[in-house]
Amino acid sequence: MSAAHPWLEPENWPTTPLPPDELTRRIERSLTLTNIGVLATSGKHYPIASPVEFYADGLTIYIFPQPGSPKLKAMQRNPKVSFAVANPMAGWASAQGAQLFGDAQLLDVGTPDWEQGMRIFKWPASSWEIGRPLDEPPQGQLMKLAPERIVYTEHFLRRDGYSPRQIWRRQ
Repeated sequence: MSAAHPWLEPENWPTTPLPPDELTRRIERSLTLTNIGVLATSGKHYPIASPVEFYADGLTIYIFPQPGSPKLKAMQRNPKVSFAVANPMAGWASAQGAQLFGDAQLLDVGTPDWEQGMRIFKWPASSWEIGRPLDEPPQGQLMKLAPERIVYTEHFLRRDGYSPRQIWRRQ
């Protein structure tokens, strides 16, 4: 038995969903706590799971894949992706993260959607860190994921009688 967190006991596994607005709010918050996640794509022979930098606009995320990379080629062949973000934890009481599922959209340079995505993606910080010029954004396709489904996990919800695993679906 956990002396500090008795609500973590295996017998306490509630199934009550959060109200939809609260679930959306928690997922959006989760997507702001870090800017590193794992993008999973379908490679030629095996799945590819790559750590990537991302930035979110609500529940939509933007990733700048390296031009010519295996993950970019995989998304060109098959746009179905999964993206996971896990926030730092200090045990099960603080475990929290989200897994997003949907079709990757590859936005071409100079299109209105690419321009909008590059306003969200904080490219100057990355460019500075890796020695790229700061006078214009990097040129290459930008990946946009507007998820169809999200699995959100937060074990602290058990304390308040909610399921630690919540499912969000696009309406």
